[in-house]
Amino acid sequence: MTKLILRALAGEALPTPPIWMMRQAGRYLPEYKATRAQAGDFLSLCYNPELAAEVTLQPIRRYGFDAAILFADILLIPQALGADLWFVTGEGPRLSTITSQADFDKLGRGQMIHETLSPIYDTVRILRRELPSETTLIGFAGAPWTVATYMIAGRGTPDQGPAHALKAENPVVFDALIERLTEATIDYLSAQIDAGAEVVKLFDSWAGSLNAADFVRYALEPARMITAELKSRYPDIPVIAFPRQAGTAYEGFARATGADCIALDAGVDPEWAATHVQVDGCVQGNLDSRHMVTGGDALVADTRKIVDALRGGAHIFNLGHGITPDADPENVQLMIDTVRNG
Repeated sequence: MTKLILRALAGEALPTPPIWMMRQAGRYLPEYKATRAQAGDFLSLCYNPELAAEVTLQPIRRYGFDAAILFADILLIPQALGADLWFVTGEGPRLSTITSQADFDKLGRGQMIHETLSPIYDTVRILRRELPSETTLIGFAGAPWTVATYMIAGRGTPDQGPAHALKAENPVVFDALIERLTEATIDYLSAQIDAGAEVVKLFDSWAGSLNAADFVRYALEPARMITAELKSRYPDIPVIAFPRQAGTAYEGFARATGADCIALDAGVDPEWAATHVQVDGCVQGNLDSRHMVTGGDALVADTRKIVDALRGGAHIFNLGHGITPDADPENVQLMIDTVRNG
């Protein structure tokens, strides 16, 4: 029998939506914290196939999600291209910056990324062996615009200001960086598929900071190019796109890019999504991740609202963004029970 996630991605409206959760392998779980301590640091965990596979499997064992998502990070591609990458405890990632042609010229390209990223592909191979037969394996990458914002600023920023400034002041370098990242993302996701990923997801976490014309050029168009090339290589592999905070631009995004499913952030009204997004295929989402902290009747009510609003079409239940470290694992179980038992 075809896996539930794959049925939904093929456009089937199921009586109960399949479910997984962004960042489901992570800091809210005590077993993750133990494995992270064993690895030593975050990047060491990403690049240790056995331990990365272990943390990917932990939420499957605990909750029985319908999909596992590869444990990795969207900033591994910059590192594989030659950027310096490190993580500051409590503050997040830091990278060497790309602000000039000279900076850009130091980056590599093409097949060189696979030498650095080969442990990630090993993790995928382990997971295909170890996952339950009914569980779908999802690979992923960051979308070019979002990854570029980190590479240009050297860190996460509230408004992606440095990337917007480079885009305006040095469009030649900016466009070259987007093109390089688009190529690398295609190669990276292709290698994940070759290793056993059954679905891939493109995370464009900062798509919402692009205005209408730039949204088309730097969020929609790279997603279209990546999806088209993956579909030409792997016609049967579904692609999930997540242009976070796209607002009304979620409408038509699937048609324009060829994506099989559009993931929605928590700010999208599910009834609006049913009318304007789900008409083009599967949607994923979109419970507010704060409910994983607060729980209670509000969690149950909002979960039911989303399931009811989207039950007329293909739907994968998920959060509107990643689960946070302060979440209560018992609230995750309450969410799952509500989706599956009403």
